[in-house]
Amino acid sequence: MTDAHHSRPAAAHLPPALADAWTALLRPCARLRHAADGEPVAAVLGGTPHLPAATPWPEWPGHGPLSFVASVDCAALPRESLSEEFPPDGTLLFFFWDGRLGDDVFVSAHDPETWIGAQVLYVPRDTPTAAADTPAPLTPYPRVDLTAGTEESAPDLLLPQSRRALLGDTRPWPHPRETPPELRPFVRAFSRLRTSAGHQIGGHAIPLQGPVEHEISGGSDEEAERWVPLAQFDSDLGMSWGGDEGTLYWLIRPEDLAARRFDLARFTGQS
Repeated sequence: MTDAHHSRPAAAHLPPALADAWTALLRPCARLRHAADGEPVAAVLGGTPHLPAATPWPEWPGHGPLSFVASVDCAALPRESLSEEFPPDGTLLFFFWDGRLGDDVFVSAHDPETWIGAQVLYVPRDTPTAAADTPAPLTPYPRVDLTAGTEESAPDLLLPQSRRALLGDTRPWPHPRETPPELRPFVRAFSRLRTSAGHQIGGHAIPLQGPVEHEISGGSDEEAERWVPLAQFDSDLGMSWGGDEGTLYWLIRPEDLAARRFDLARFTGQS
């Protein structure tokens, strides 16, 4: 992994022992961007999903069909970007209740009855599929082809593993005026790196409003460390999440990822 935009500030601004502890937390991820002509396509935003013949279009019973967000070709992602539990092939399909049908409901990480409003389907390699018709009255989002590259990703500073590495324990992160002097230049440099979320597979999530792991875990540090980001999709052409420039996040436990239990993935959104 040649990208070092998270390890470089640590080396420049932290004492060596803290820099080592911090960089040990970094993970590679697959960052997705709009594909130029001729570039390989690793994922697609919007458009029409391809579903197995026996698989119905995902819906929220009592409310309606979910919108199709994205498909990810697992084999087209750079393998060095991913954890060993991530499937080496097959396709991941992401669906979300985006409110376009006008129903006054939303998916909340804190309300299990709403979780069905954000679903992930895994289609194994060589499964026969066909383009699925988008159920009326939904219309598909414009198709956007994405290519993938490997980057470093870093945990949010408020997560327990970050606090252990930089503060020596998991006490709450101090007020800026009380941040230890040896950490202040690094904290400022880190904040300058977190200017936008973007599209990403694996790694550490880039939140807009605090750690997404805490939202999934109900604020529990212990439970937050059990979850890893599966995918995040930013607002993009024709897609604006949460009535603003928001981001959709799916997380999963590593053991469920290894077992291909994508039905156990959990969702949260921020804007």
